Amino acid sequence: MEKIGIFYGTSTGNTEYAAKLLAEKLGSVPVFDVANVAINKLSDFDLLIFGSSTLGWGDLQDDWYDFIEEIKKVDLSGKKVAVFGLGDSASYSETFCDAIGLIATVAKEAGASLIGDNVPVSEYEFDESVAVADGVFCGLPLDEDNEADKTEERIERWANQLKESL
Repeated sequence: MEKIGIFYGTSTGNTEYAAKLLAEKLGSVPVFDVANVAINKLSDFDLLIFGSSTLGWGDLQDDWYDFIEEIKKVDLSGKKVAVFGLGDSASYSETFCDAIGLIATVAKEAGASLIGDNVPVSEYEFDESVAVADGVFCGLPLDEDNEADKTEERIERWANQLKESL
């Protein structure tokens, strides 16, 4: 199996929780907080899983701003990237999980190929998201504010999908 690393940014702890749960479902893969990891750590892994909450009206989690600027400077050719994100589909329905789309776009521009990028929008209630194209999310959206009871099942299903893509 390919080497997998999970890189997340968290403000309230929800993204950290999701990252650690995903790591467990994938078989105890390493987890890194983007606030405390050097960009060269990405080179240690074949599959990079990025996770961020979407704050306010479509903003990345604060720690991601510096890290994403570093990603723009590296070559991710030959790497696979999967993205998960947390959002609030009720209060911020017009920007639900936008961080997924923002990070996925930068990863693709850096040369990575996306996997886990076909989560159907029909499983969610929201108005808009930059993470959606052709009826699917380009990563895994999670809503701990309104649908926390679905988080573990969604992560497990997505983890299985990622394993099948390797």
